[in-house]
Amino acid sequence: QVQLVASGGGLVQAGGSLDVSCAASGSILRVYTWRWYRQAPGQKRELVAQITRGLVTDYQDSVKGRFTISRDNVMNIAYLRMNSLKPEDSALYYCGADVQALGQENYQTYWGQGTQVTVSS
Repeated sequence: QVQLVASGGGLVQAGGSLDVSCAASGSILRVYTWRWYRQAPGQKRELVAQITRGLVTDYQDSVKGRFTISRDNVMNIAYLRMNSLKPEDSALYYCGADVQALGQENYQTYWGQGTQVTVSS
């Protein structure tokens, strides 16, 4: 079994910074793409950032230049550094990863639990 556990987040004033991380554990052969999503109340879940195993990154336009996604391929952890936070960044942040488990030929997408980020004005 593979599990993703997100941590970090919290409450910060506008203009501040926060880090969130997501650790994958279990019978893992390889983690391919990591993704961070967010969902605000009454809104659809949206993709914030993703990073491939080859370190190719992609960001939602609204966070470009402010957020940085990174990963540790040895520890199977993904990070999201959030700078210059705005109240509209407030949401439940979820991590997801395409993981090839031991004994499996293909990857599956796993999800972590959400971690709350609240930005006060």
